Amino acid sequence: MCNSDGLESLGRTDLIAEVLRLRAATISRGQTFPHTDEAKLDLTATPVSDTALRERHELFRTILHTIEAAFAIVEVKFDEDDNPVDYRFLEANPAFEREAGVNLRGKWVTEFAPDLEPFWFEIYGHVAKTREPKTFENYAEAFDRWFDVKAVPVGHPDDRRIAIFFTDVTERRRSQERLRTSEALARENVQRVQLALAAGAIVGTWHWDLSSGHFTVDEPFSVAFGLDPEVGRQGLTQEQLMVTVHPDDRPGVTASIDRVVADGSAYVHQYRVRRADGEYYWIEANGRVDRAEDGTALSLPGVLIDLGERRALEAERDRAIAALRTLNETLELRVAARTAELMDAEEKLRQAQKMEAVGQLTGGLAHDFNNLLAGISGSLEMVTSRIAQGKLADVDKYMVAAQGAARRAAALTHRLLAFSRRQTLDPRPTNVNALMDGMTELIQRTVGPSIQVQNIGAVGLWPALVDASQLENALLNLCINARDAMPDGGRITLETANRWMDRKAADAYDMPEGQYLCLSVTDTGTGMSPDVVAKAFDPFFTTKPLGQGTGLGLSMIYGFAKQSGGQVRIYSEVGIGTTLCIYLPRFFGDVQVNDDPVFGAPISSTAKGETVLVVDDEPTVRMMIVDALSELGHVVLEASNSAEGLAILRSGVHLDLLITDVGLPGGMNGRQMADAGRELRPGIPTIFITGYAENAVMSHGYLPIGMRVLTKPFAIDGLVLQVRELLQPKSHGC
Repeated sequence: MCNSDGLESLGRTDLIAEVLRLRAATISRGQTFPHTDEAKLDLTATPVSDTALRERHELFRTILHTIEAAFAIVEVKFDEDDNPVDYRFLEANPAFEREAGVNLRGKWVTEFAPDLEPFWFEIYGHVAKTREPKTFENYAEAFDRWFDVKAVPVGHPDDRRIAIFFTDVTERRRSQERLRTSEALARENVQRVQLALAAGAIVGTWHWDLSSGHFTVDEPFSVAFGLDPEVGRQGLTQEQLMVTVHPDDRPGVTASIDRVVADGSAYVHQYRVRRADGEYYWIEANGRVDRAEDGTALSLPGVLIDLGERRALEAERDRAIAALRTLNETLELRVAARTAELMDAEEKLRQAQKMEAVGQLTGGLAHDFNNLLAGISGSLEMVTSRIAQGKLADVDKYMVAAQGAARRAAALTHRLLAFSRRQTLDPRPTNVNALMDGMTELIQRTVGPSIQVQNIGAVGLWPALVDASQLENALLNLCINARDAMPDGGRITLETANRWMDRKAADAYDMPEGQYLCLSVTDTGTGMSPDVVAKAFDPFFTTKPLGQGTGLGLSMIYGFAKQSGGQVRIYSEVGIGTTLCIYLPRFFGDVQVNDDPVFGAPISSTAKGETVLVVDDEPTVRMMIVDALSELGHVVLEASNSAEGLAILRSGVHLDLLITDVGLPGGMNGRQMADAGRELRPGIPTIFITGYAENAVMSHGYLPIGMRVLTKPFAIDGLVLQVRELLQPKSHGC
């Protein structure tokens, strides 16, 4: 047994063994060590008769207070899964408190260091559970210290207690780290010098003894400058070395050396020297002044570095920078030229696409009109032949054929005008729900009994400003397309809805921002592939068999919607069906009830002899109108241009009706002439005749009261009906 006199001679291992032996003996006798303020052990409960045990307790206490190693006994806490989660300090010696910097007796470590690394719990828990001692070094981030630790189990295994001996080795570890860093830096410097020497960048090294003024140089230095290596080893004077420096650079070299000797800064200077071949080369001298403890300059060692390659690279860099600067200065011009080239290429591409579209359009027109003209001209020839032969019985047959071909030609031009958005429209506030309901019976008869037609009209639907008859035609056309896509039957759904297009939606739909009414037609047919959808609005494009479609149906609907200020969109999926939506601008106002006379009433002369002015630059059309109205008993005046027509309007001649073409020669169009005439003859009824939609016809989308539009080609019955409607209500003599 050790006594207190020999504690100082015990090593750490012996102290640990003795403490563990004493601790085990104490625990085996059921003794505990209550804590006092100075980490002393209370032995009052120990039987006085047990002298040996008391001596051991005293020795244990002395050891704890004497040894420099930090010592503590901790109790490890485990969770319900038997994983270590915390530990409490039951006992600790003064050295432990000094190392830890805080009194932790009776405290759980997480109270002091809640972010302590899991490693400490795992290693201490392992010792407490397995009873296997552990010795290790580890860093504790919570304490910012390195510790050399030995952990051993103590007490009963169920207590999960361990004794910890540790020493703060932070300074040693930091010293080792500094040493490793220094050694790594030294190795890096050596490698750098070796690489420089291998690459020929370093010319040589020198050592200048400032007290004697002599230079000693290595052999590469001597060889480079044509010196005797032996002389270089023995020493040279500053004057001998300065002879090799370019005369223009000598003052700068001398001033640089004097400066670094005076202030101790690093010596870095570039200058030219004459080498053994007699040529001058750029070098860089690098060195540092070594000084005595009193600050006296002792020596200036250094190296010479060949700058030839670096100078060449710098020259190349300068040339590249100059070239780049020139490139930047001309960049704007080159970008403008390139942009112009791209725009020119795009314009050529657009022209090519336009010509392709025109070719497709004209090819289709030529094909269809050749068929129609063949029917018209052939029928007229047969009529002429039969009249010459006196066979009048067959004349009616050929006349009917010619008129049918003419009507089909008129329908074809109507569709073309709709596609080009130049058809004549009569937009009026329209209740689309009512229009859709009124079309349902006709649509059902058209598509047949195998297809169910369903209407879904939106409650509170906004009115739309649209040509109702053209919308009816578009709706019927869409339903016929839907029927053709469902050969085995199916369902067509007609639906209306109000739509508010914000800027994002309007941009996506290629239409102005605002409020729109949407009329959609949905079928359960075969659907269309994306490439077919992309071409659906192209003129003469059709997926129907040859002879069963002109390919102008959807293009007509597209042109009608765009001309009405709206848009058309297709949504289709192969095998599921197709939805086509027509978007029309909302009309802000009330819808007027249509009180036009019922169509189909018998046409008869008014027998009142009303006077009608007909203005048209086409003699054939003018003759036809004049003859038709004259047969009805009207007095007809005619003019071939706007100047003649305006002269009659300004005269004192009584007029009941004005019929005028829109496109007129003479300095004014038909609308301008009619407006000028109305200033003299307010309210005179007017019928405009046009082959396409002139912007001048409409005023803010409307025609004033008493004005009508008739589209060429027109039936004589249609003209007479318009005349009767405008003249019958009352006399308009002006």
